[in-house]
Amino acid sequence: MKRIYILITSIIFITSCQSVNPEWEQQSLNPELLHKSMKKLSDVIVYDIFSPPQASRNYVYPSIAAYEVLRHTDENYKSMAGQLKGLNSIPLPQADVTYNYSLASVIAFLKVSKALIFSEEKIQTFQNEVLQEFNEFRMPDDVYERSLAYGNEVADHILNWADKDNYKETRSFPKYTVTEDPAKWKPTPPGYMDGIEPAWNKIRTFVIDSAQQFQPPFPTDYNMNEGSTFYEEVMEVYTVVNDAGDEEKEIASFWDCNPYVLNVTGHIMHATKKITPGGHWIGITAIACRKAEADMLETTRAYMMTSIALADAFISCWDEKYRSNLTRPETVINEHIDEKWLPILQTPPFPEYTSGHSVISSAAAIVLTDIFGDNFEFEDDVEVEYGLPVRKFKSFLHASEEAAVSRLYGGIHYRPAIDNGVTQGRALGRFILKNTVTKES
Repeated sequence: MKRIYILITSIIFITSCQSVNPEWEQQSLNPELLHKSMKKLSDVIVYDIFSPPQASRNYVYPSIAAYEVLRHTDENYKSMAGQLKGLNSIPLPQADVTYNYSLASVIAFLKVSKALIFSEEKIQTFQNEVLQEFNEFRMPDDVYERSLAYGNEVADHILNWADKDNYKETRSFPKYTVTEDPAKWKPTPPGYMDGIEPAWNKIRTFVIDSAQQFQPPFPTDYNMNEGSTFYEEVMEVYTVVNDAGDEEKEIASFWDCNPYVLNVTGHIMHATKKITPGGHWIGITAIACRKAEADMLETTRAYMMTSIALADAFISCWDEKYRSNLTRPETVINEHIDEKWLPILQTPPFPEYTSGHSVISSAAAIVLTDIFGDNFEFEDDVEVEYGLPVRKFKSFLHASEEAAVSRLYGGIHYRPAIDNGVTQGRALGRFILKNTVTKES
């Protein structure tokens, strides 16, 4: 009997020793857990068809939540509270107890994500799968429960902050009003959709002082007299599209990033869903993090800083779009030059100036260059799942320049919207870097 008792006791002891993995903490600090979470968010944004400005909001709050949790793994990393508009002190973890900050970070990211999209069940299903992964790390039960609670607490704090950014109020603001002024934007074929987010400049900014801080000069005066500056800008678009070769067409398609393309065949119309421009740059961030072998904390910082740049860049750009309210090339060319002319890309449903791709790509490129360095070569495969080939870039600025000029090749922007948009975005990106501190050097 004594031998049986000793045997049973030994089995229980061995089992209890095996129930907790001594390496659970290190094994769970896997940046792929965050990369997969971000990819799921992108997939849901595409599925739910959020507009480019809305998508930028959907990326930024979850990214900040993830960073604010994970920064506790390194005291050199600083909270964004007090640095971002309206963000008060983040709840702190309890002292002298153990957390799995990786678990808490991912939970915070997913909870905030779920609150900002429509298809909540898709995020919830993914979250259940992620929690199963964390269970397999076999951390102590009290650490698991405490980490879940802390992740949810930080998420609630970020969501309360997000709730005050004026987004909900802008849902009831007046829609864009079409006028008879030929210089002003009006809906374009094939969908003739209403102007998207005319009040986006009312959304609270993150780092920049206001939506108007990086306001570019007004676009060229509308004048369709032959030989005028505006006429020459129109003719450049017309000629570039008509003479476009395979490379120009590929560049235009690669950077299209139109979340809702209407395809028309006779009387039949169907839509194609694609990633947004901001989503493409979030994808580039993932590529850079993996190539640089960034750890989980650096990965959260890269996602957060890129998404902040994108969010403020959209607010800045959209302020200008509905201030200058310039008509698109397709409208002008069809009315004055060639009624059958079509751009290579489908014209997006909002005013022309400045180019959103130029502004947001330039801002993101400035931030990513600061994190990963100049001349960071990478292969961009973000669009492969949408049937487009991989493109290689010598640097983030190289990619942003191609993204900007792609709008001319696509026939949807005049030259000044591109050039001035690049200037606008780069200045905004540099301001964000100058006015935020994420870690001590």
